[in-house]
This record gives sequence, structure tokens and C-alpha cells, in this order.
Amino acid sequence: MPAPLSLPDLPIHPTAPLLIVDVDEVLARFMGGFERFIGRQGYEMRIDRFALFQNLYRPGEAECLDFQTGKALFDQFFYDGADDLDPVEGAADALAALSRQAGVIILTNAPAHALESRTGWLARHGFDYPMLLHSGLKGPTIAEMAGRTRGPAAFIDDLLPNLESSAESAPAVSRFQIIADERLRPYAPTAPDRHGLHEDWTTLGPALARVIGR
Repeated sequence: MPAPLSLPDLPIHPTAPLLIVDVDEVLARFMGGFERFIGRQGYEMRIDRFALFQNLYRPGEAECLDFQTGKALFDQFFYDGADDLDPVEGAADALAALSRQAGVIILTNAPAHALESRTGWLARHGFDYPMLLHSGLKGPTIAEMAGRTRGPAAFIDDLLPNLESSAESAPAVSRFQIIADERLRPYAPTAPDRHGLHEDWTTLGPALARVIGR
């Protein structure tokens, strides 16, 4: 099992640009993979809001699963199902090109036992960059990372609270939002006047290139 990286361990060059990248719905199509996993457990997903557990149902029932059941499925997914995620189209090629000039750090909110499955999935799909497992709002961690380089920095995530947290803690870091799942996207809270909003890496890649000066 790989050893977890801590924040001081991250290899951040003191003068290079820095890209801080989330995983789920940014690099990985999480909702689709999680939907397949819960289907094997006898549940179903009906996406009618921007949520996770509130979109999970027992077949034929109108009420969504209770939080405890949803959380148990989420935790089990990272033991038994996290390899079954499709990569987001264009993400690996875009990051590979950007990484020629910028450092890339993967910052993902996932349980501690997700370390092996998450690092393995990233490596298999062309995202073999240093990864930090995280919990909670990401702004303070982003501020610490960005504070270790004099180069420009950007942060990419699907969740508005993380982007707002970054804006508060690290206002100099450019922020971008992408939600890969087309079913989820219409329900997602966004603030395109504060955080660049993109539907795919076709436009996100060039936007990040402009930030790092390519």
C-alpha cells in the first residue's frame, strides 16, 4: 500500500506555476461509477438535485436513502468499487501538456482507506501526480500550497463551497469549476463571475494554459 503524503511532503517548486486539481467530476466520472456500484448492491440513482446521498433510492420507493445508509455505501465504494470510474474526456492529455511547465498536485476529499484505490486509479489513467487525501473545505490547504511558490497557481474543483473557500483563503489563486456529469451539471451551484465555469477540458485546458503563461 502506498504511503500517504502529508502537506509538507508535497513536491512544490518554489518558482514554477502550480495546478491544484480535484478528482471526482474533474478527472473521474464519479457519479457514473458510483451508480454502477450501488446498482450491484440493489439500489438506484435518480439525479434530480446536486447531491449524492439524496439521489440514492431503493427501487420503487419515493424517499431517498437515509444518510447513514448512503454514507456506508460511499465508504464501501472505496474498498470495492473505486476502480470502476471512467476518466473525464481530455483531462489526462490536457494535464500532461500543462505539467511540462507547471507542477500538478491532486487534492481529493476521500476517506483515508481510499489511498490505495485512488492512487492506483490515477496512475492507470494518466494522472500519476502527487496526491493529498483531504477532508473538509480546501481553502486553507490551497493557501498553504500556493504560498510555497512564487509562480501563478490555479485550483480546479466541481464544488462551489471549495471554490469559495479558496477565494477566501487564497484569493490570488485562479479558480475554475467543472462538473463532468451532464445529468448533474444543471443542478450545480455555480458563480461564473467569481470562478471560471467550464463544461469540459476542451475549454478548461486552454484557460489553465493562459493562467500559467503558456
